[in-house]
Parts: sequence; C-alpha cells; structure tokens
Amino acid sequence: MGRVGTVAFWHMYTMGVGGTVALCGHDVVFVWQTSVVSMVYTQSEILQKEVYLFEHIDSPNRESMKHLKAICFLRPTKENVQYLIKELRRPKYSVYFLYFSNVISKSDVKSLAEADEQEVVAEVQEFYGDYVAVNPHVFSLNIVGCYQGRNWDPAHLARTTQGLTALLLSLKKCPMIRYQLSSDMAKRLAEGVKQVITKEYELFDFRRTEVPPLLLILDRSDDAITPLLNQWTYQAMVHELLGINNNRIDLTRVPGISRDLKEVVLSAENDEFYANNMYLNFGEIGTNIKNLMEDFQRKKPKEQQKLESIADMKAFVENYPQFKKMSGTVSKHVTVVGELSRLVSERHLMEVSEMEQELASQNDHSSALQNVKRVLQNQRLSELDATRLVMLYALHYDRHSSNGLQGLLSDLRNRGVSERYRRLVSAVVEFGGKRVRSSDLFSASDAVSITKQFFKGLKGVENVYTQHQPFLLDTLDQLIKGKLKDNMYPYLGPSSLRDRPQDIVVFIVGGATFEEALTVYNLNRTTPGVRIVLGGTTIHNTKSFLEEVQAAGFQSRPSESSQGAMRSSVRR
Repeated sequence: MGRVGTVAFWHMYTMGVGGTVALCGHDVVFVWQTSVVSMVYTQSEILQKEVYLFEHIDSPNRESMKHLKAICFLRPTKENVQYLIKELRRPKYSVYFLYFSNVISKSDVKSLAEADEQEVVAEVQEFYGDYVAVNPHVFSLNIVGCYQGRNWDPAHLARTTQGLTALLLSLKKCPMIRYQLSSDMAKRLAEGVKQVITKEYELFDFRRTEVPPLLLILDRSDDAITPLLNQWTYQAMVHELLGINNNRIDLTRVPGISRDLKEVVLSAENDEFYANNMYLNFGEIGTNIKNLMEDFQRKKPKEQQKLESIADMKAFVENYPQFKKMSGTVSKHVTVVGELSRLVSERHLMEVSEMEQELASQNDHSSALQNVKRVLQNQRLSELDATRLVMLYALHYDRHSSNGLQGLLSDLRNRGVSERYRRLVSAVVEFGGKRVRSSDLFSASDAVSITKQFFKGLKGVENVYTQHQPFLLDTLDQLIKGKLKDNMYPYLGPSSLRDRPQDIVVFIVGGATFEEALTVYNLNRTTPGVRIVLGGTTIHNTKSFLEEVQAAGFQSRPSESSQGAMRSSVRR
C-alpha cells in the first residue's frame, strides 16, 4: 500500500520522460497531495527520476519554463480543476501529464479538454491514492474533528467517503460491508461507500475471489480508553510523547538540540533501523541503539578507530560518504530515544502508566480510587497526565454506585489543572462512557492481574509491558473466527459472508491509534491466510484525541449529548 498513488512518477520514468516539474494539488482545508507523495518518496528519489521542481499549482509566481514537462498529481476537487483550467489556458510548461488521486467526473474532464486549446495535455489518468499510507498495513486521512455531536461534519463525511473508496480501488477490492450498529456515523459512511461502489460499478468490477473481501466500519466512541493510554513501543511512544506528522518529528523543544536535528524523519521505507524496531518495546530499543552505535564504531577504518574528539569524528563522517547515512541514523535515533527517556523520567510515566493499566484492566473500584488519589498527590505530574488518569477512572466507573469523580475533579482543581482539561473529563465520558458504548470494555472478573516485565537496555531506559489490549483485538478475533454478532455489526444489504473473511479492511471513524496498528500487525503476522488493513480518519495520540472530543462540542451541550447517548442506548 505504501506507494499507491505516486505511481505517476514511476510511470513517467518508464515512458522516458525526463526534465519534469511536479505540480501538487491544493485543497481549501487540506494540502493533500504533498503529504501523500512525501510519505512514500524522498526528495532524492524524486530527483533521480529527473523531477527538478516541486510546486503547488496555486503558487502565484511560478515562472514559465517551456523546456520542462509537468506532472500534475491532484485531488479532483472543484478548486483544483479550476486551477488546472487556468493553467491550461496559459501553460507555463511544454507538456502536461494529469494524474488524479480519485475518480474525476466526466464533466470536469470535458472542462479541462475545452481549456486545453494549445493541446499541451498528453495524458489524463486516475491513480487512486487519496489517502496517506502510514505503514504497509495502516492508512490515514489526516482528519481531526469529524464529529458534530453524534453526527458527521458534512464536509468530512464526503472527504472520508472519497478517501475510503480510493483505498478500496487502489487495493482492487469490492467488499461486502459491515458496520457498528450503535453508531449512526458508521452506518452513514457505510451507505456512502456503498453508493459510490454502485455508481462506479465498472471501476469496482475486479476479479472475483472465493471469499469476498470485507470492509468493517467502527466508531472511536466504542473504545475511548485506548487513545488515552501511554505507549511503550517505539512508533507509538514517539507519536504519544513527541508527535508524528507525516513521518516528521519536531524536536525543537529538546534541550540543546543541534540545528540539523530540529526536525527528523522516521520512515520505515528509508530507515532500516526504524523499520526493524518500530514495534519493539522501549527497553529493546535502548539495547538496539547501543548495538547500532557499536556496529558503526566497528565499521570505521582502523586508522580512524582511535579518534576521540568530536571534531575528528565529524571530519571522518564527512570524508567517508558511505558512513554519512549511518551516522545520520545513529544521531537521529540516539536523540529521539534520549528525549523519550528524559520525558519518561521527568513526567514519572512509569508510575502513571502502571496506574493507567490498573484502571484499564482491573475492576477493584476501591483500590483504583485510592491509588488515583495517591498518584495525583505527586506534584511533578503534568497537567495532561493527571487529567488522563481521572478520565480513565471516569470512563471505567462513571456508573458505579460509589463513584468518586467529583472528589477527583476537586483534586485536579486544587493542583492547578486548567478549567479546559477539567471540562474535558466530562466531555470524554459523554463521548465514550458506558451509556454510549455498545461493547463491554472492562472484564467482569476481578481476578485479572497486571504482570510487569522490566527490560533494561541502557542505563535509564526501562520499559513496562502492560496487559491492556485494544478492544479492536477482540472485535477482529471474533470476525476472523466468524463469530462477530450480526445484531451488533450488521451487513449493509441482504447478503452476508458464508465463509470466514480473509481480506479485511477495518476503518475507525474518529481515528485509529498506533496501539491498534500494532494489534493488526501482530494479527497479520500470526494468522495465516488473513490480511488486514487498518485505517482511520486520523492516527491519534492523547492530545489529538482530546482535540477530537473537544471539537465534537460535547462539553458545551451536555443535555444534548446525554440525549444522544440515551438514543444510542435505545437503539441497542
């Protein structure tokens, strides 16, 4: 899935068309095609295909360069089509190859043809890549804020429908569709995708397989626990503590950071160490970082091995280009892991994470309440970490007869937590509390215990393996075994699968997480004959998830939200 949608560049290369400028699409809300291309190709790879310039089609001051050919890779929006019409009427390049990342209407193609009076367009094609390929089995639409209460933001529903159908076209899948019954948003998206498949039936006329593929659409509100938890595998931890934005990590806040490392790229496509370690726990990463540095040291020529000063080492790297890339990899990952380790220590995340796991995995209310109160006494906890513990308590015990939420909110206020965060506690409960959930996130057994395993790789690097598993694991396990209940996850339409599904696309309205991505990775690795792709409106960490909840507007309309939750319960 990684390079779907940027096939245009390879296509141009095989045609022998060198000397090109790539024009990127622009969207009012999202600058889309830039992120699509940058996630799967480095600038040097594009340059190797003789693509010399990379421009936005709406840039006002582009020069006329008739000696260059233009590859235009665009979303087929009305705005982009208008930009193209304007471009073709006064072309700045000798030839144009137009590639759209989704289905373009016949009327828009006709408008482009009428604008091409100078006959500079050599080709028009659709390459379905209207989404961001995050991992080989994970995709995102980079949308935060799709909820309006319990309903879709209309623009985001349209955008999500387009992105999901492009994903299906790129994978050549015409699936049967199931959706979460308790979510009107999941049902509306399922209906929208089905309408596109029906309308564009010729595009979806793929070779039939013995067992048809399956699209399962879920709602984030059914599991609000997972995006609130601290993470301990490399990719998930980086996203939680530092934030990953289209493979880029902003390190400007790292104390003493050098100019070259203020922004780094973590891409499994181009970073072998990252590809091999992204799903490993933090302790193992520390060990592997040490091994990486030792390997780098061993590969130095003998006459360089005794160099000790930084200046000598810098000169060595610059004089030996074959080591430059490895040097950059070492510097990057040492810096990232070092900052993660600093934050774990500074924010007392081991203690916080242990408390999170108790709240997510056990059912002893009295113990949980006492322990949360105890941890909140630690004044070195960050505002976010203190609040997330209260959120997890509220999600688990919001209907408990001895609920102590008001006391915990008072504790937050007394320690100076902002009103915004305190209001978000009730908003998260309205978003994904017990009245809303169709699932039972918490086991009824009190016998569940947490097994802590500490792995030490480097001094100061400790990782806690935790018990929590996303609810998605249980859902997919039931689906793969053919036991997922039809009355909770009905099929759209009269047909249903008679055999267990093999090709599965699962999409989470409201965003997926890297913990769920790890779950899917492990299922793909351990379940022969089953292939699962995970997607979401975005890939959340705790901060972006809280932005999602806040944008939905629950805390400002409590009565409406409660009514929506009651309606959801009645449907079930």
